[in-house]
Amino acid sequence: MAAALLSNVTDHASLPSSYVRPESQRPCLEEVITNANIPTIDLTSFDVVAQVAQACSSYGFFQVVNHGVEVELIQEMMEVALEFFRLPAEEKAKHYSDDPAKKMRLSTSFNIKKETVRNWRDYLRLHCYPLDEFVPTWPSNPPTFKEVVSTYCSEVRQLGMRLLRAISLSLELEEDYLVKVLGEQEQHMAINHYPKCPEPELTYGLQAHTDPNALTILLPDPTVAGLQVLKDGQWIAVNPQPNALVINIGDQLQALSNGRYKSVQHRAVVNKDKGRTSVASFLCPCNNAIISPPEKLITDGSPAMYRSYTYDEYYKKFWSKNLDDVHCLELFKS
Repeated sequence: MAAALLSNVTDHASLPSSYVRPESQRPCLEEVITNANIPTIDLTSFDVVAQVAQACSSYGFFQVVNHGVEVELIQEMMEVALEFFRLPAEEKAKHYSDDPAKKMRLSTSFNIKKETVRNWRDYLRLHCYPLDEFVPTWPSNPPTFKEVVSTYCSEVRQLGMRLLRAISLSLELEEDYLVKVLGEQEQHMAINHYPKCPEPELTYGLQAHTDPNALTILLPDPTVAGLQVLKDGQWIAVNPQPNALVINIGDQLQALSNGRYKSVQHRAVVNKDKGRTSVASFLCPCNNAIISPPEKLITDGSPAMYRSYTYDEYYKKFWSKNLDDVHCLELFKS
């Protein structure tokens, strides 16, 4: 099935029928709000915690600047991602798999064993923590791949822990509460490539979904917008800012905050004139972490919204479904 990779073809003359959405499910690109944007937080500002609280409760998404990840490393990460998808088809085929359980795999769409309509996306999925366990299994081409990606992963993990502490404080919890509850967090990465699409109005790079993990840190393509966030029933384009990273709340933080913070639906759309590449880093609870809101966030007027569960239970349920199905978190309501 490696032949299914979209990045093996330089220019696609037409959109195959397997990617065409029913009319009622198409992105309606002309209705997207392009001149509004999600909050931007300068992590060196004095009121970071207050800004995080506002962004998490109102959007579930925000961008961060002055985040501590070096500009040169960000550029190197994007360059090596682009280089990977430019590799010859036979080189990429070595890494192809449709098995979601594999901890290093190149694939296409989202979960082609479950889908009825495909997404216009190729992606390389990596497990990233602990690095010494997983880096040996990563691609050796491009030659700088392992060095650049592992360095980026380390920096992003530090940023993620910093953000989780700010989110804990914003919920008026102890600073290390979320870091402790989530346990020895796993870290995954999806290097996404969305090639030029001949008919972007008929399909998605990735249809609307929420992230099943705790926190996602996205390195967006600096030249092409494609990420969109749903707010108050309208889709808002997330326009990339120079060297900014995009942060979004995952399902586990919605559950742990007892619904105060929302894991917001987002989607990726595609472009007729330009391809787009992005790098998503996912901080995930350890498999045996018990996901349950703290007593401080449970009151008579705000009872527990979700039953207690392990992250392993949640993750298996998520991957057993198609993205078009009901929001996975709904299946865990009290």
